[in-house]
Amino acid sequence: MPYSITELNKMSREEFVNTLGTVFENTPDIAYRVWNQRPFTNVAKLHQCMVDVVKSASRDEQLKLIQAHPELGSKATMAEASVKEQAGAGLAQLSFEEYNRFQALNRAYKDKFGFPFIIAVKQHTKDSILESFEYRLENPIDVETEQALTEIAQIARFRLAELVSE
Repeated sequence: MPYSITELNKMSREEFVNTLGTVFENTPDIAYRVWNQRPFTNVAKLHQCMVDVVKSASRDEQLKLIQAHPELGSKATMAEASVKEQAGAGLAQLSFEEYNRFQALNRAYKDKFGFPFIIAVKQHTKDSILESFEYRLENPIDVETEQALTEIAQIARFRLAELVSE
């Protein structure tokens, strides 16, 4: 059941963090930091405040956030939201060949950049994810770090839309 903005604005910090702490993968500190900025007028404002926290974080904190995300198509334990998002893009039903291709791309990407490939899978298919994987492997690390943070912000927007109603 989604929460209203009014309900979120009335929550204690602990309730707020418990409710929104998973919006940014395994990084409840973002919700903790944004709580002080209440009241929020709408979901877009809440999202922007959370993104601003990420943007103002140190590079090390940003890299920790990026590294908190699971590899695509992996069988590793991941946050419930990630499980649903990946399943929605068909990554839970990969053939043996597709699984091996994802694993090879995950390794190549992580070897090059030092963090997992991140994409807002909710707006993609298996094929478009694979295309993006191959295209983005050609990026320099600074471009790819910024792209990962952009994708994380998009993922957070989708998650907030499911958790909070206007």
